[in-house]
Amino acid sequence: MSFVLRSSNFGDQQVLPLDQVHHAMGAGGKNVSPELHWEGAPAGTRSFALTCYDPDAPTGSGWWHWVVYDIPANATSLPQGAGTPDGKSLPAGSKQGRTDFGTREYGGAAPPPGHGVHRYVFTLYALNVDKLDVPDDASAALVGFMIHFAKLGEAKLTATYQR
Repeated sequence: MSFVLRSSNFGDQQVLPLDQVHHAMGAGGKNVSPELHWEGAPAGTRSFALTCYDPDAPTGSGWWHWVVYDIPANATSLPQGAGTPDGKSLPAGSKQGRTDFGTREYGGAAPPPGHGVHRYVFTLYALNVDKLDVPDDASAALVGFMIHFAKLGEAKLTATYQR
């Protein structure tokens, strides 16, 4: 079985619904994290990490929209709305890292008007460690760096959005 990531909110290469679009910066969405579920994690998986990244953001380095790590190995899904600041709907022990919005929560799509189609790449990583060794105030880039040293496999789901 292959390692796959899916959502009941959108399919691969489909447009993000307004629920998953940010409510700030004039984007007009609800800023609710999507439901995500997965199967086929590689043997030896001890935890998971999830990122949502926009490589098309006009920053020179993209934009981190969501970072969740230390997701227990027995988890197979995240419910819609799990990306709130308190993270109470995340699996026990999971942590949210700081996004490029400067917060520890899901930050929906908010591309600049007229900038064209942006991709929102949700990547679930299967890791060979129970917990990532990162400080509480770690940037998304540092969390990503540590993910890559512990990665056993990854599953991607990409959505698009423009305004």
